[in-house]
Amino acid sequence: MANSSTVEPTRRDMLYIATGAAAAVGTGAIAWPLISQMNPDASTLALASIEVDIGAIEPGAIMTVKWRGKPVFIRHRTEKEIEEAEKVKLSDLKDPEADAKRVQKPEWLVVVGVCTHLGCVPLGGKDQRGAYGGWFCPCHGSAYDTSGRIRVGPAPTNLAVPKYEFVTNTKLKIG
Repeated sequence: MANSSTVEPTRRDMLYIATGAAAAVGTGAIAWPLISQMNPDASTLALASIEVDIGAIEPGAIMTVKWRGKPVFIRHRTEKEIEEAEKVKLSDLKDPEADAKRVQKPEWLVVVGVCTHLGCVPLGGKDQRGAYGGWFCPCHGSAYDTSGRIRVGPAPTNLAVPKYEFVTNTKLKIG
């Protein structure tokens, strides 16, 4: 006959299990706040996206809004500006990028208003647009065209295009 014997748990076994469980709970209690503190602050999450009413921007005008602590230029381009931006040869550009890839709707251009050379804010008022009709960075002479592409100067790349979408025909969501 086969002889089967079962070992009864001892008091020591129970102490091992209780100690292991207490250690697991303690490790979790310590790790949770350390991991949780790596999440973004509530004020940062609030700035993650903004909605802008663009209905009042006339063709040819530029609106500047603040998003994530940076200026964002929203330009309502005229037919002439769209034509000029579309007919530029990509071989003439320092950072070749077609106008159609930079806009969702041809009449609206949305770019982060920070010069890609040293982080200055380019000027884009009616008298400050530079030789290409876009933006001009007076710090070192970079000039951007009506599509936010670098044309001359030390800036290595085009003005960045943030993630954005049209919520309605007159409302834009950035971020």
